[in-house]
Amino acid sequence: MMTPWQDAWQGIRAKLRAEFGDATFDSWLKPLGVLRAEGSKVLITVPTRFMCDWVKTHYLGRITDHWRQETGAVIDVELVVSVQSPPPIAIAVAAQPATRPAASPVRSNGHGEEPDGGNEDSYGAPLDSRFTFDSFVVGKSNELAHAAARRVSNNSKVQFNPLFLYGGVGLGKTHLMHAIAAEIRARNPERKVLYMSAEKFMYQFIRALRYKDTMAFKEQFRSVDVLMIDDVQFIANKDSTQEEFFHTFNAVIDQHRQVVISGDRSPSDLEGIEDRIKSRLGWGLVADVHPTDYELRVGILQSKLEAMGRPDMPNEVTEFLARKIISNVRELEGALNRVTAYAELVGRPVSLEMTQEVLQDLIRSNDRRVSIAEIQRHVAEYFNVRLSDLLSARRARAVARPRQVAMYLAKQLTSRSLPEIGRKFGGRDHTTVMHAVRRIEELRETDSSLDQDIENLRRTLET
Repeated sequence: MMTPWQDAWQGIRAKLRAEFGDATFDSWLKPLGVLRAEGSKVLITVPTRFMCDWVKTHYLGRITDHWRQETGAVIDVELVVSVQSPPPIAIAVAAQPATRPAASPVRSNGHGEEPDGGNEDSYGAPLDSRFTFDSFVVGKSNELAHAAARRVSNNSKVQFNPLFLYGGVGLGKTHLMHAIAAEIRARNPERKVLYMSAEKFMYQFIRALRYKDTMAFKEQFRSVDVLMIDDVQFIANKDSTQEEFFHTFNAVIDQHRQVVISGDRSPSDLEGIEDRIKSRLGWGLVADVHPTDYELRVGILQSKLEAMGRPDMPNEVTEFLARKIISNVRELEGALNRVTAYAELVGRPVSLEMTQEVLQDLIRSNDRRVSIAEIQRHVAEYFNVRLSDLLSARRARAVARPRQVAMYLAKQLTSRSLPEIGRKFGGRDHTTVMHAVRRIEELRETDSSLDQDIENLRRTLET
């Protein structure tokens, strides 16, 4: 019979799953269980020290908030490392025996990774049925990545290995990876496709170490036809996980099996990743996904409206959204969903005035939000220098001047402090940033060409 604390934990778990998503919940929060309550404090069990540190850093604040909302009697939450089986509600890693059975081989289907028998303990992550090639809108900013993804999904023979897709958040990398997996499975259901995030790769590796089951872990990855790892930057500075990733990567490549990796930047620019891994990630084809331009954003909105059965949206509204929501596709689609939902719920027709009213907070945020990474990328492209050189210690004039321009724009267009800006430019001191800002201010008064360059960059970044 459940205690009141365990009953409350059931509701909190449901809220945590909804807030963080299935993948994060299953990897980091599902193994947690209620141990007992001590006055106004609840003790939560965590199966390993590593997991305890991770949960404490990333999720403890939200867990505590939910406890306080669920019951006013709880003021504090404490994590306790315990390998003992927790009460029945905490069915997860800690409730399993110390030796796990060997992982079941992953079978391909049209919906997601599922091992034989439908066991939840699958290594792979499920696929999103919405993310297909048909629903992916192609433009200049993503045409290479799209073409490469198509080629990989249509050919059983490996042509370039690995395929490395990189770009910022919400630009379509994960969409393309899901589309590749779905297309391969549709064409050849017998091919074993394993898709997962780098975060889950690390978590499964830690579990294998804990249960002394590393051979099953290795076999699981080395027996697939297509291995897909999303957000590889997550394993930065995690030496043991990188070591295993390196050997897994090599084993799959040596067997001439396809590997597809995604990251938030090119292999050479990944920080905290071993050089030997960077080198191997750049072996095959590296394809970048740039931020969307205005035309592509309009196309994405039109495609989304057709899928929603709302092709009658006023053109001035879609054009307004495409001009104002420039950060990423995910936010653009979210803005469209807000507008259409508001119109349906309150019974008002969609208009430009109503859109501006509903999205005023989002519009203000986008009007003032430009990231330092975006500034660096635009400046590097504008002055035709490598991004890695912009962040390096090189002092050649061809690199130093664009670097100063980028620092100046970072100070003008973001709310970051001088020390924060300096860290984003290869760990430079704040005095270096201060000197760059003053120097560019002086040059703008005497060098009309540079002044025009900066204005061009500013307009590009603000639109």
